Amino acid sequence: MESLLSDDSRQLAGILFLALVTVETGGLYMVRIVTGREDVTSFQEKFARAGHAHAGVLLVLALVCQPFVDATTLTGIWEWLARTGVAVSALLMPGGFFFASMGRGRTRPNALIALVFGGAALLAVSLTTLGIGLLTA
Repeated sequence: MESLLSDDSRQLAGILFLALVTVETGGLYMVRIVTGREDVTSFQEKFARAGHAHAGVLLVLALVCQPFVDATTLTGIWEWLARTGVAVSALLMPGGFFFASMGRGRTRPNALIALVFGGAALLAVSLTTLGIGLLTA
C-alpha cells in the first residue's frame, strides 16, 4: 500500500502532534493566569496569551504544510524551508513572547522580543517558498 505522506512528512507530523501536547500543558498555565493563581502583570498576561495562541496555530499550520511540500518538486534548502520553516517559527515566535516577558513585575518586553520578529520572517519565507513551490510544480 502506498503511503499518503513521504517519510519526511510522516516523521515531522509525528513530532508536531507530540509538540501539540506541550501547547495543551501551556493551556493549564493560562488557566492559572486568568484565574488569578499566577502573579503576573497585564503585559505578561497578554504576552502569555499571544505566545500560547501562536504556538498552537503555527504547529497546526506546520502540520497542514506537510502534504503540500510532498506535492512540490522542491529540493535542498528550499524543501527544508517549506517543510520545517513553519515548525521552527512555531518555536521562535511563542518563545519570543514568553522569554521577552519573563521576570517578576515586567511591564515591557526585553531584548528577546527579537525572536518574535525572527520567527515571523522565517514564517514568511517558508510560506512563500511553499507557495512558489506549489505554483511551479
